[in-house]
Amino acid sequence: MKWEKNLLGELVKSYGGKIQTGPFGSQLHQHDYKSEGIPVVMPKDIINDRIETGTIARINDDDADRLGKHKLNIGDLVLPRRGDINKRAICRYENEGWLCGTGCLKIRLNDEIVDPKYLYYYFTLSPVVESILNKAVGSTMLNLSGAILSTTEVVYPPILSQRKIASILSAYDDLIENNLKRVKLLEEKLMIEYSLLEDESKNLKEFDFSNFVTFVKGIEPGSSNYLSEKTDGTLPFIRVGDLSKRESDLYVEESKSKGIICNPNDVLISMDGTVGIVRYGIYGCYSSGIRKAVSNGLLNNALIFCYLSSKKIQGVIYSHSKGSTIQHAGSSINHFKIKLPKETSLNDFIKFSNPIYYLMNNLLRQNTKLREARDVLLPKLMNGQIEV
Repeated sequence: MKWEKNLLGELVKSYGGKIQTGPFGSQLHQHDYKSEGIPVVMPKDIINDRIETGTIARINDDDADRLGKHKLNIGDLVLPRRGDINKRAICRYENEGWLCGTGCLKIRLNDEIVDPKYLYYYFTLSPVVESILNKAVGSTMLNLSGAILSTTEVVYPPILSQRKIASILSAYDDLIENNLKRVKLLEEKLMIEYSLLEDESKNLKEFDFSNFVTFVKGIEPGSSNYLSEKTDGTLPFIRVGDLSKRESDLYVEESKSKGIICNPNDVLISMDGTVGIVRYGIYGCYSSGIRKAVSNGLLNNALIFCYLSSKKIQGVIYSHSKGSTIQHAGSSINHFKIKLPKETSLNDFIKFSNPIYYLMNNLLRQNTKLREARDVLLPKLMNGQIEV
């Protein structure tokens, strides 16, 4: 089977594709974070190689019409233009018609020459990612442009083989996607039940949340102690930016962790940088911008997750957040209050929520194994070691 080599720029130029930069911030930020309108994909919305809908900005329909050339089609690749430029996502059917926003690059190719899903997986190969990173410019923050991206070499077999390779790999990602959808539905189920518990307790006595939960601050071992590969005696090192994807590509020696370790069952919340991110299903040592919420035994982790995720507490966090460039919200913990439910109601919630919380964690563990299996298979398919 013959494999072709071509620069991405030549593929775009010769076969009617495009590499396009999202519009500048002045065109978008004036309508940022509206509850209604057309979603706009920003770099922070690319999480775990997919576009997460939870953080996406929106603009009104009039602006969307004016910026129509930046709309996404199914199969478009979206990459950050600055910062964490080794991320990428492919536009799925639910993202069609959204806008490629500030700080992002959109790649669209003729799907009769290069299959979009094949290109997406090709762009996750370590040598390709490393090549792009090496070409990026910037001392403090890496920047990527369409011109730089155009010099990336693309190696590809005939289109039918591309589609077979993409089909094999996307089978793993489809399972991962289904699990994430199930997790989201289960979280919504918990939040509905929690809101009922909160409503039932609205006339009861209020207590400091710290009476029931201790917030354990993470540590900063220093960038000189970061390791890029996992070995015996090392732990994943989780930074605030890693919370959303629930994994990290950095490691530290366990001896450097000073016992500051989280397990998948633990609830974590960010208090520096992007504040108010609440996550579970994570293992490793975690940074000083993160707190682990440890129950004294009365409240279960499912309730702690719901409490910290609630609009009320998220509002407290943001109202007590300080800092012009980097936000710090550690002091907000002192303002966390809870109206403790009646014992019978609390026990009923714990009985209801424990198996759901366990299932949510189990689905995330399944996803970790699916990603590991996919990542072992991916380079072997992409270099022809496994024929299709």
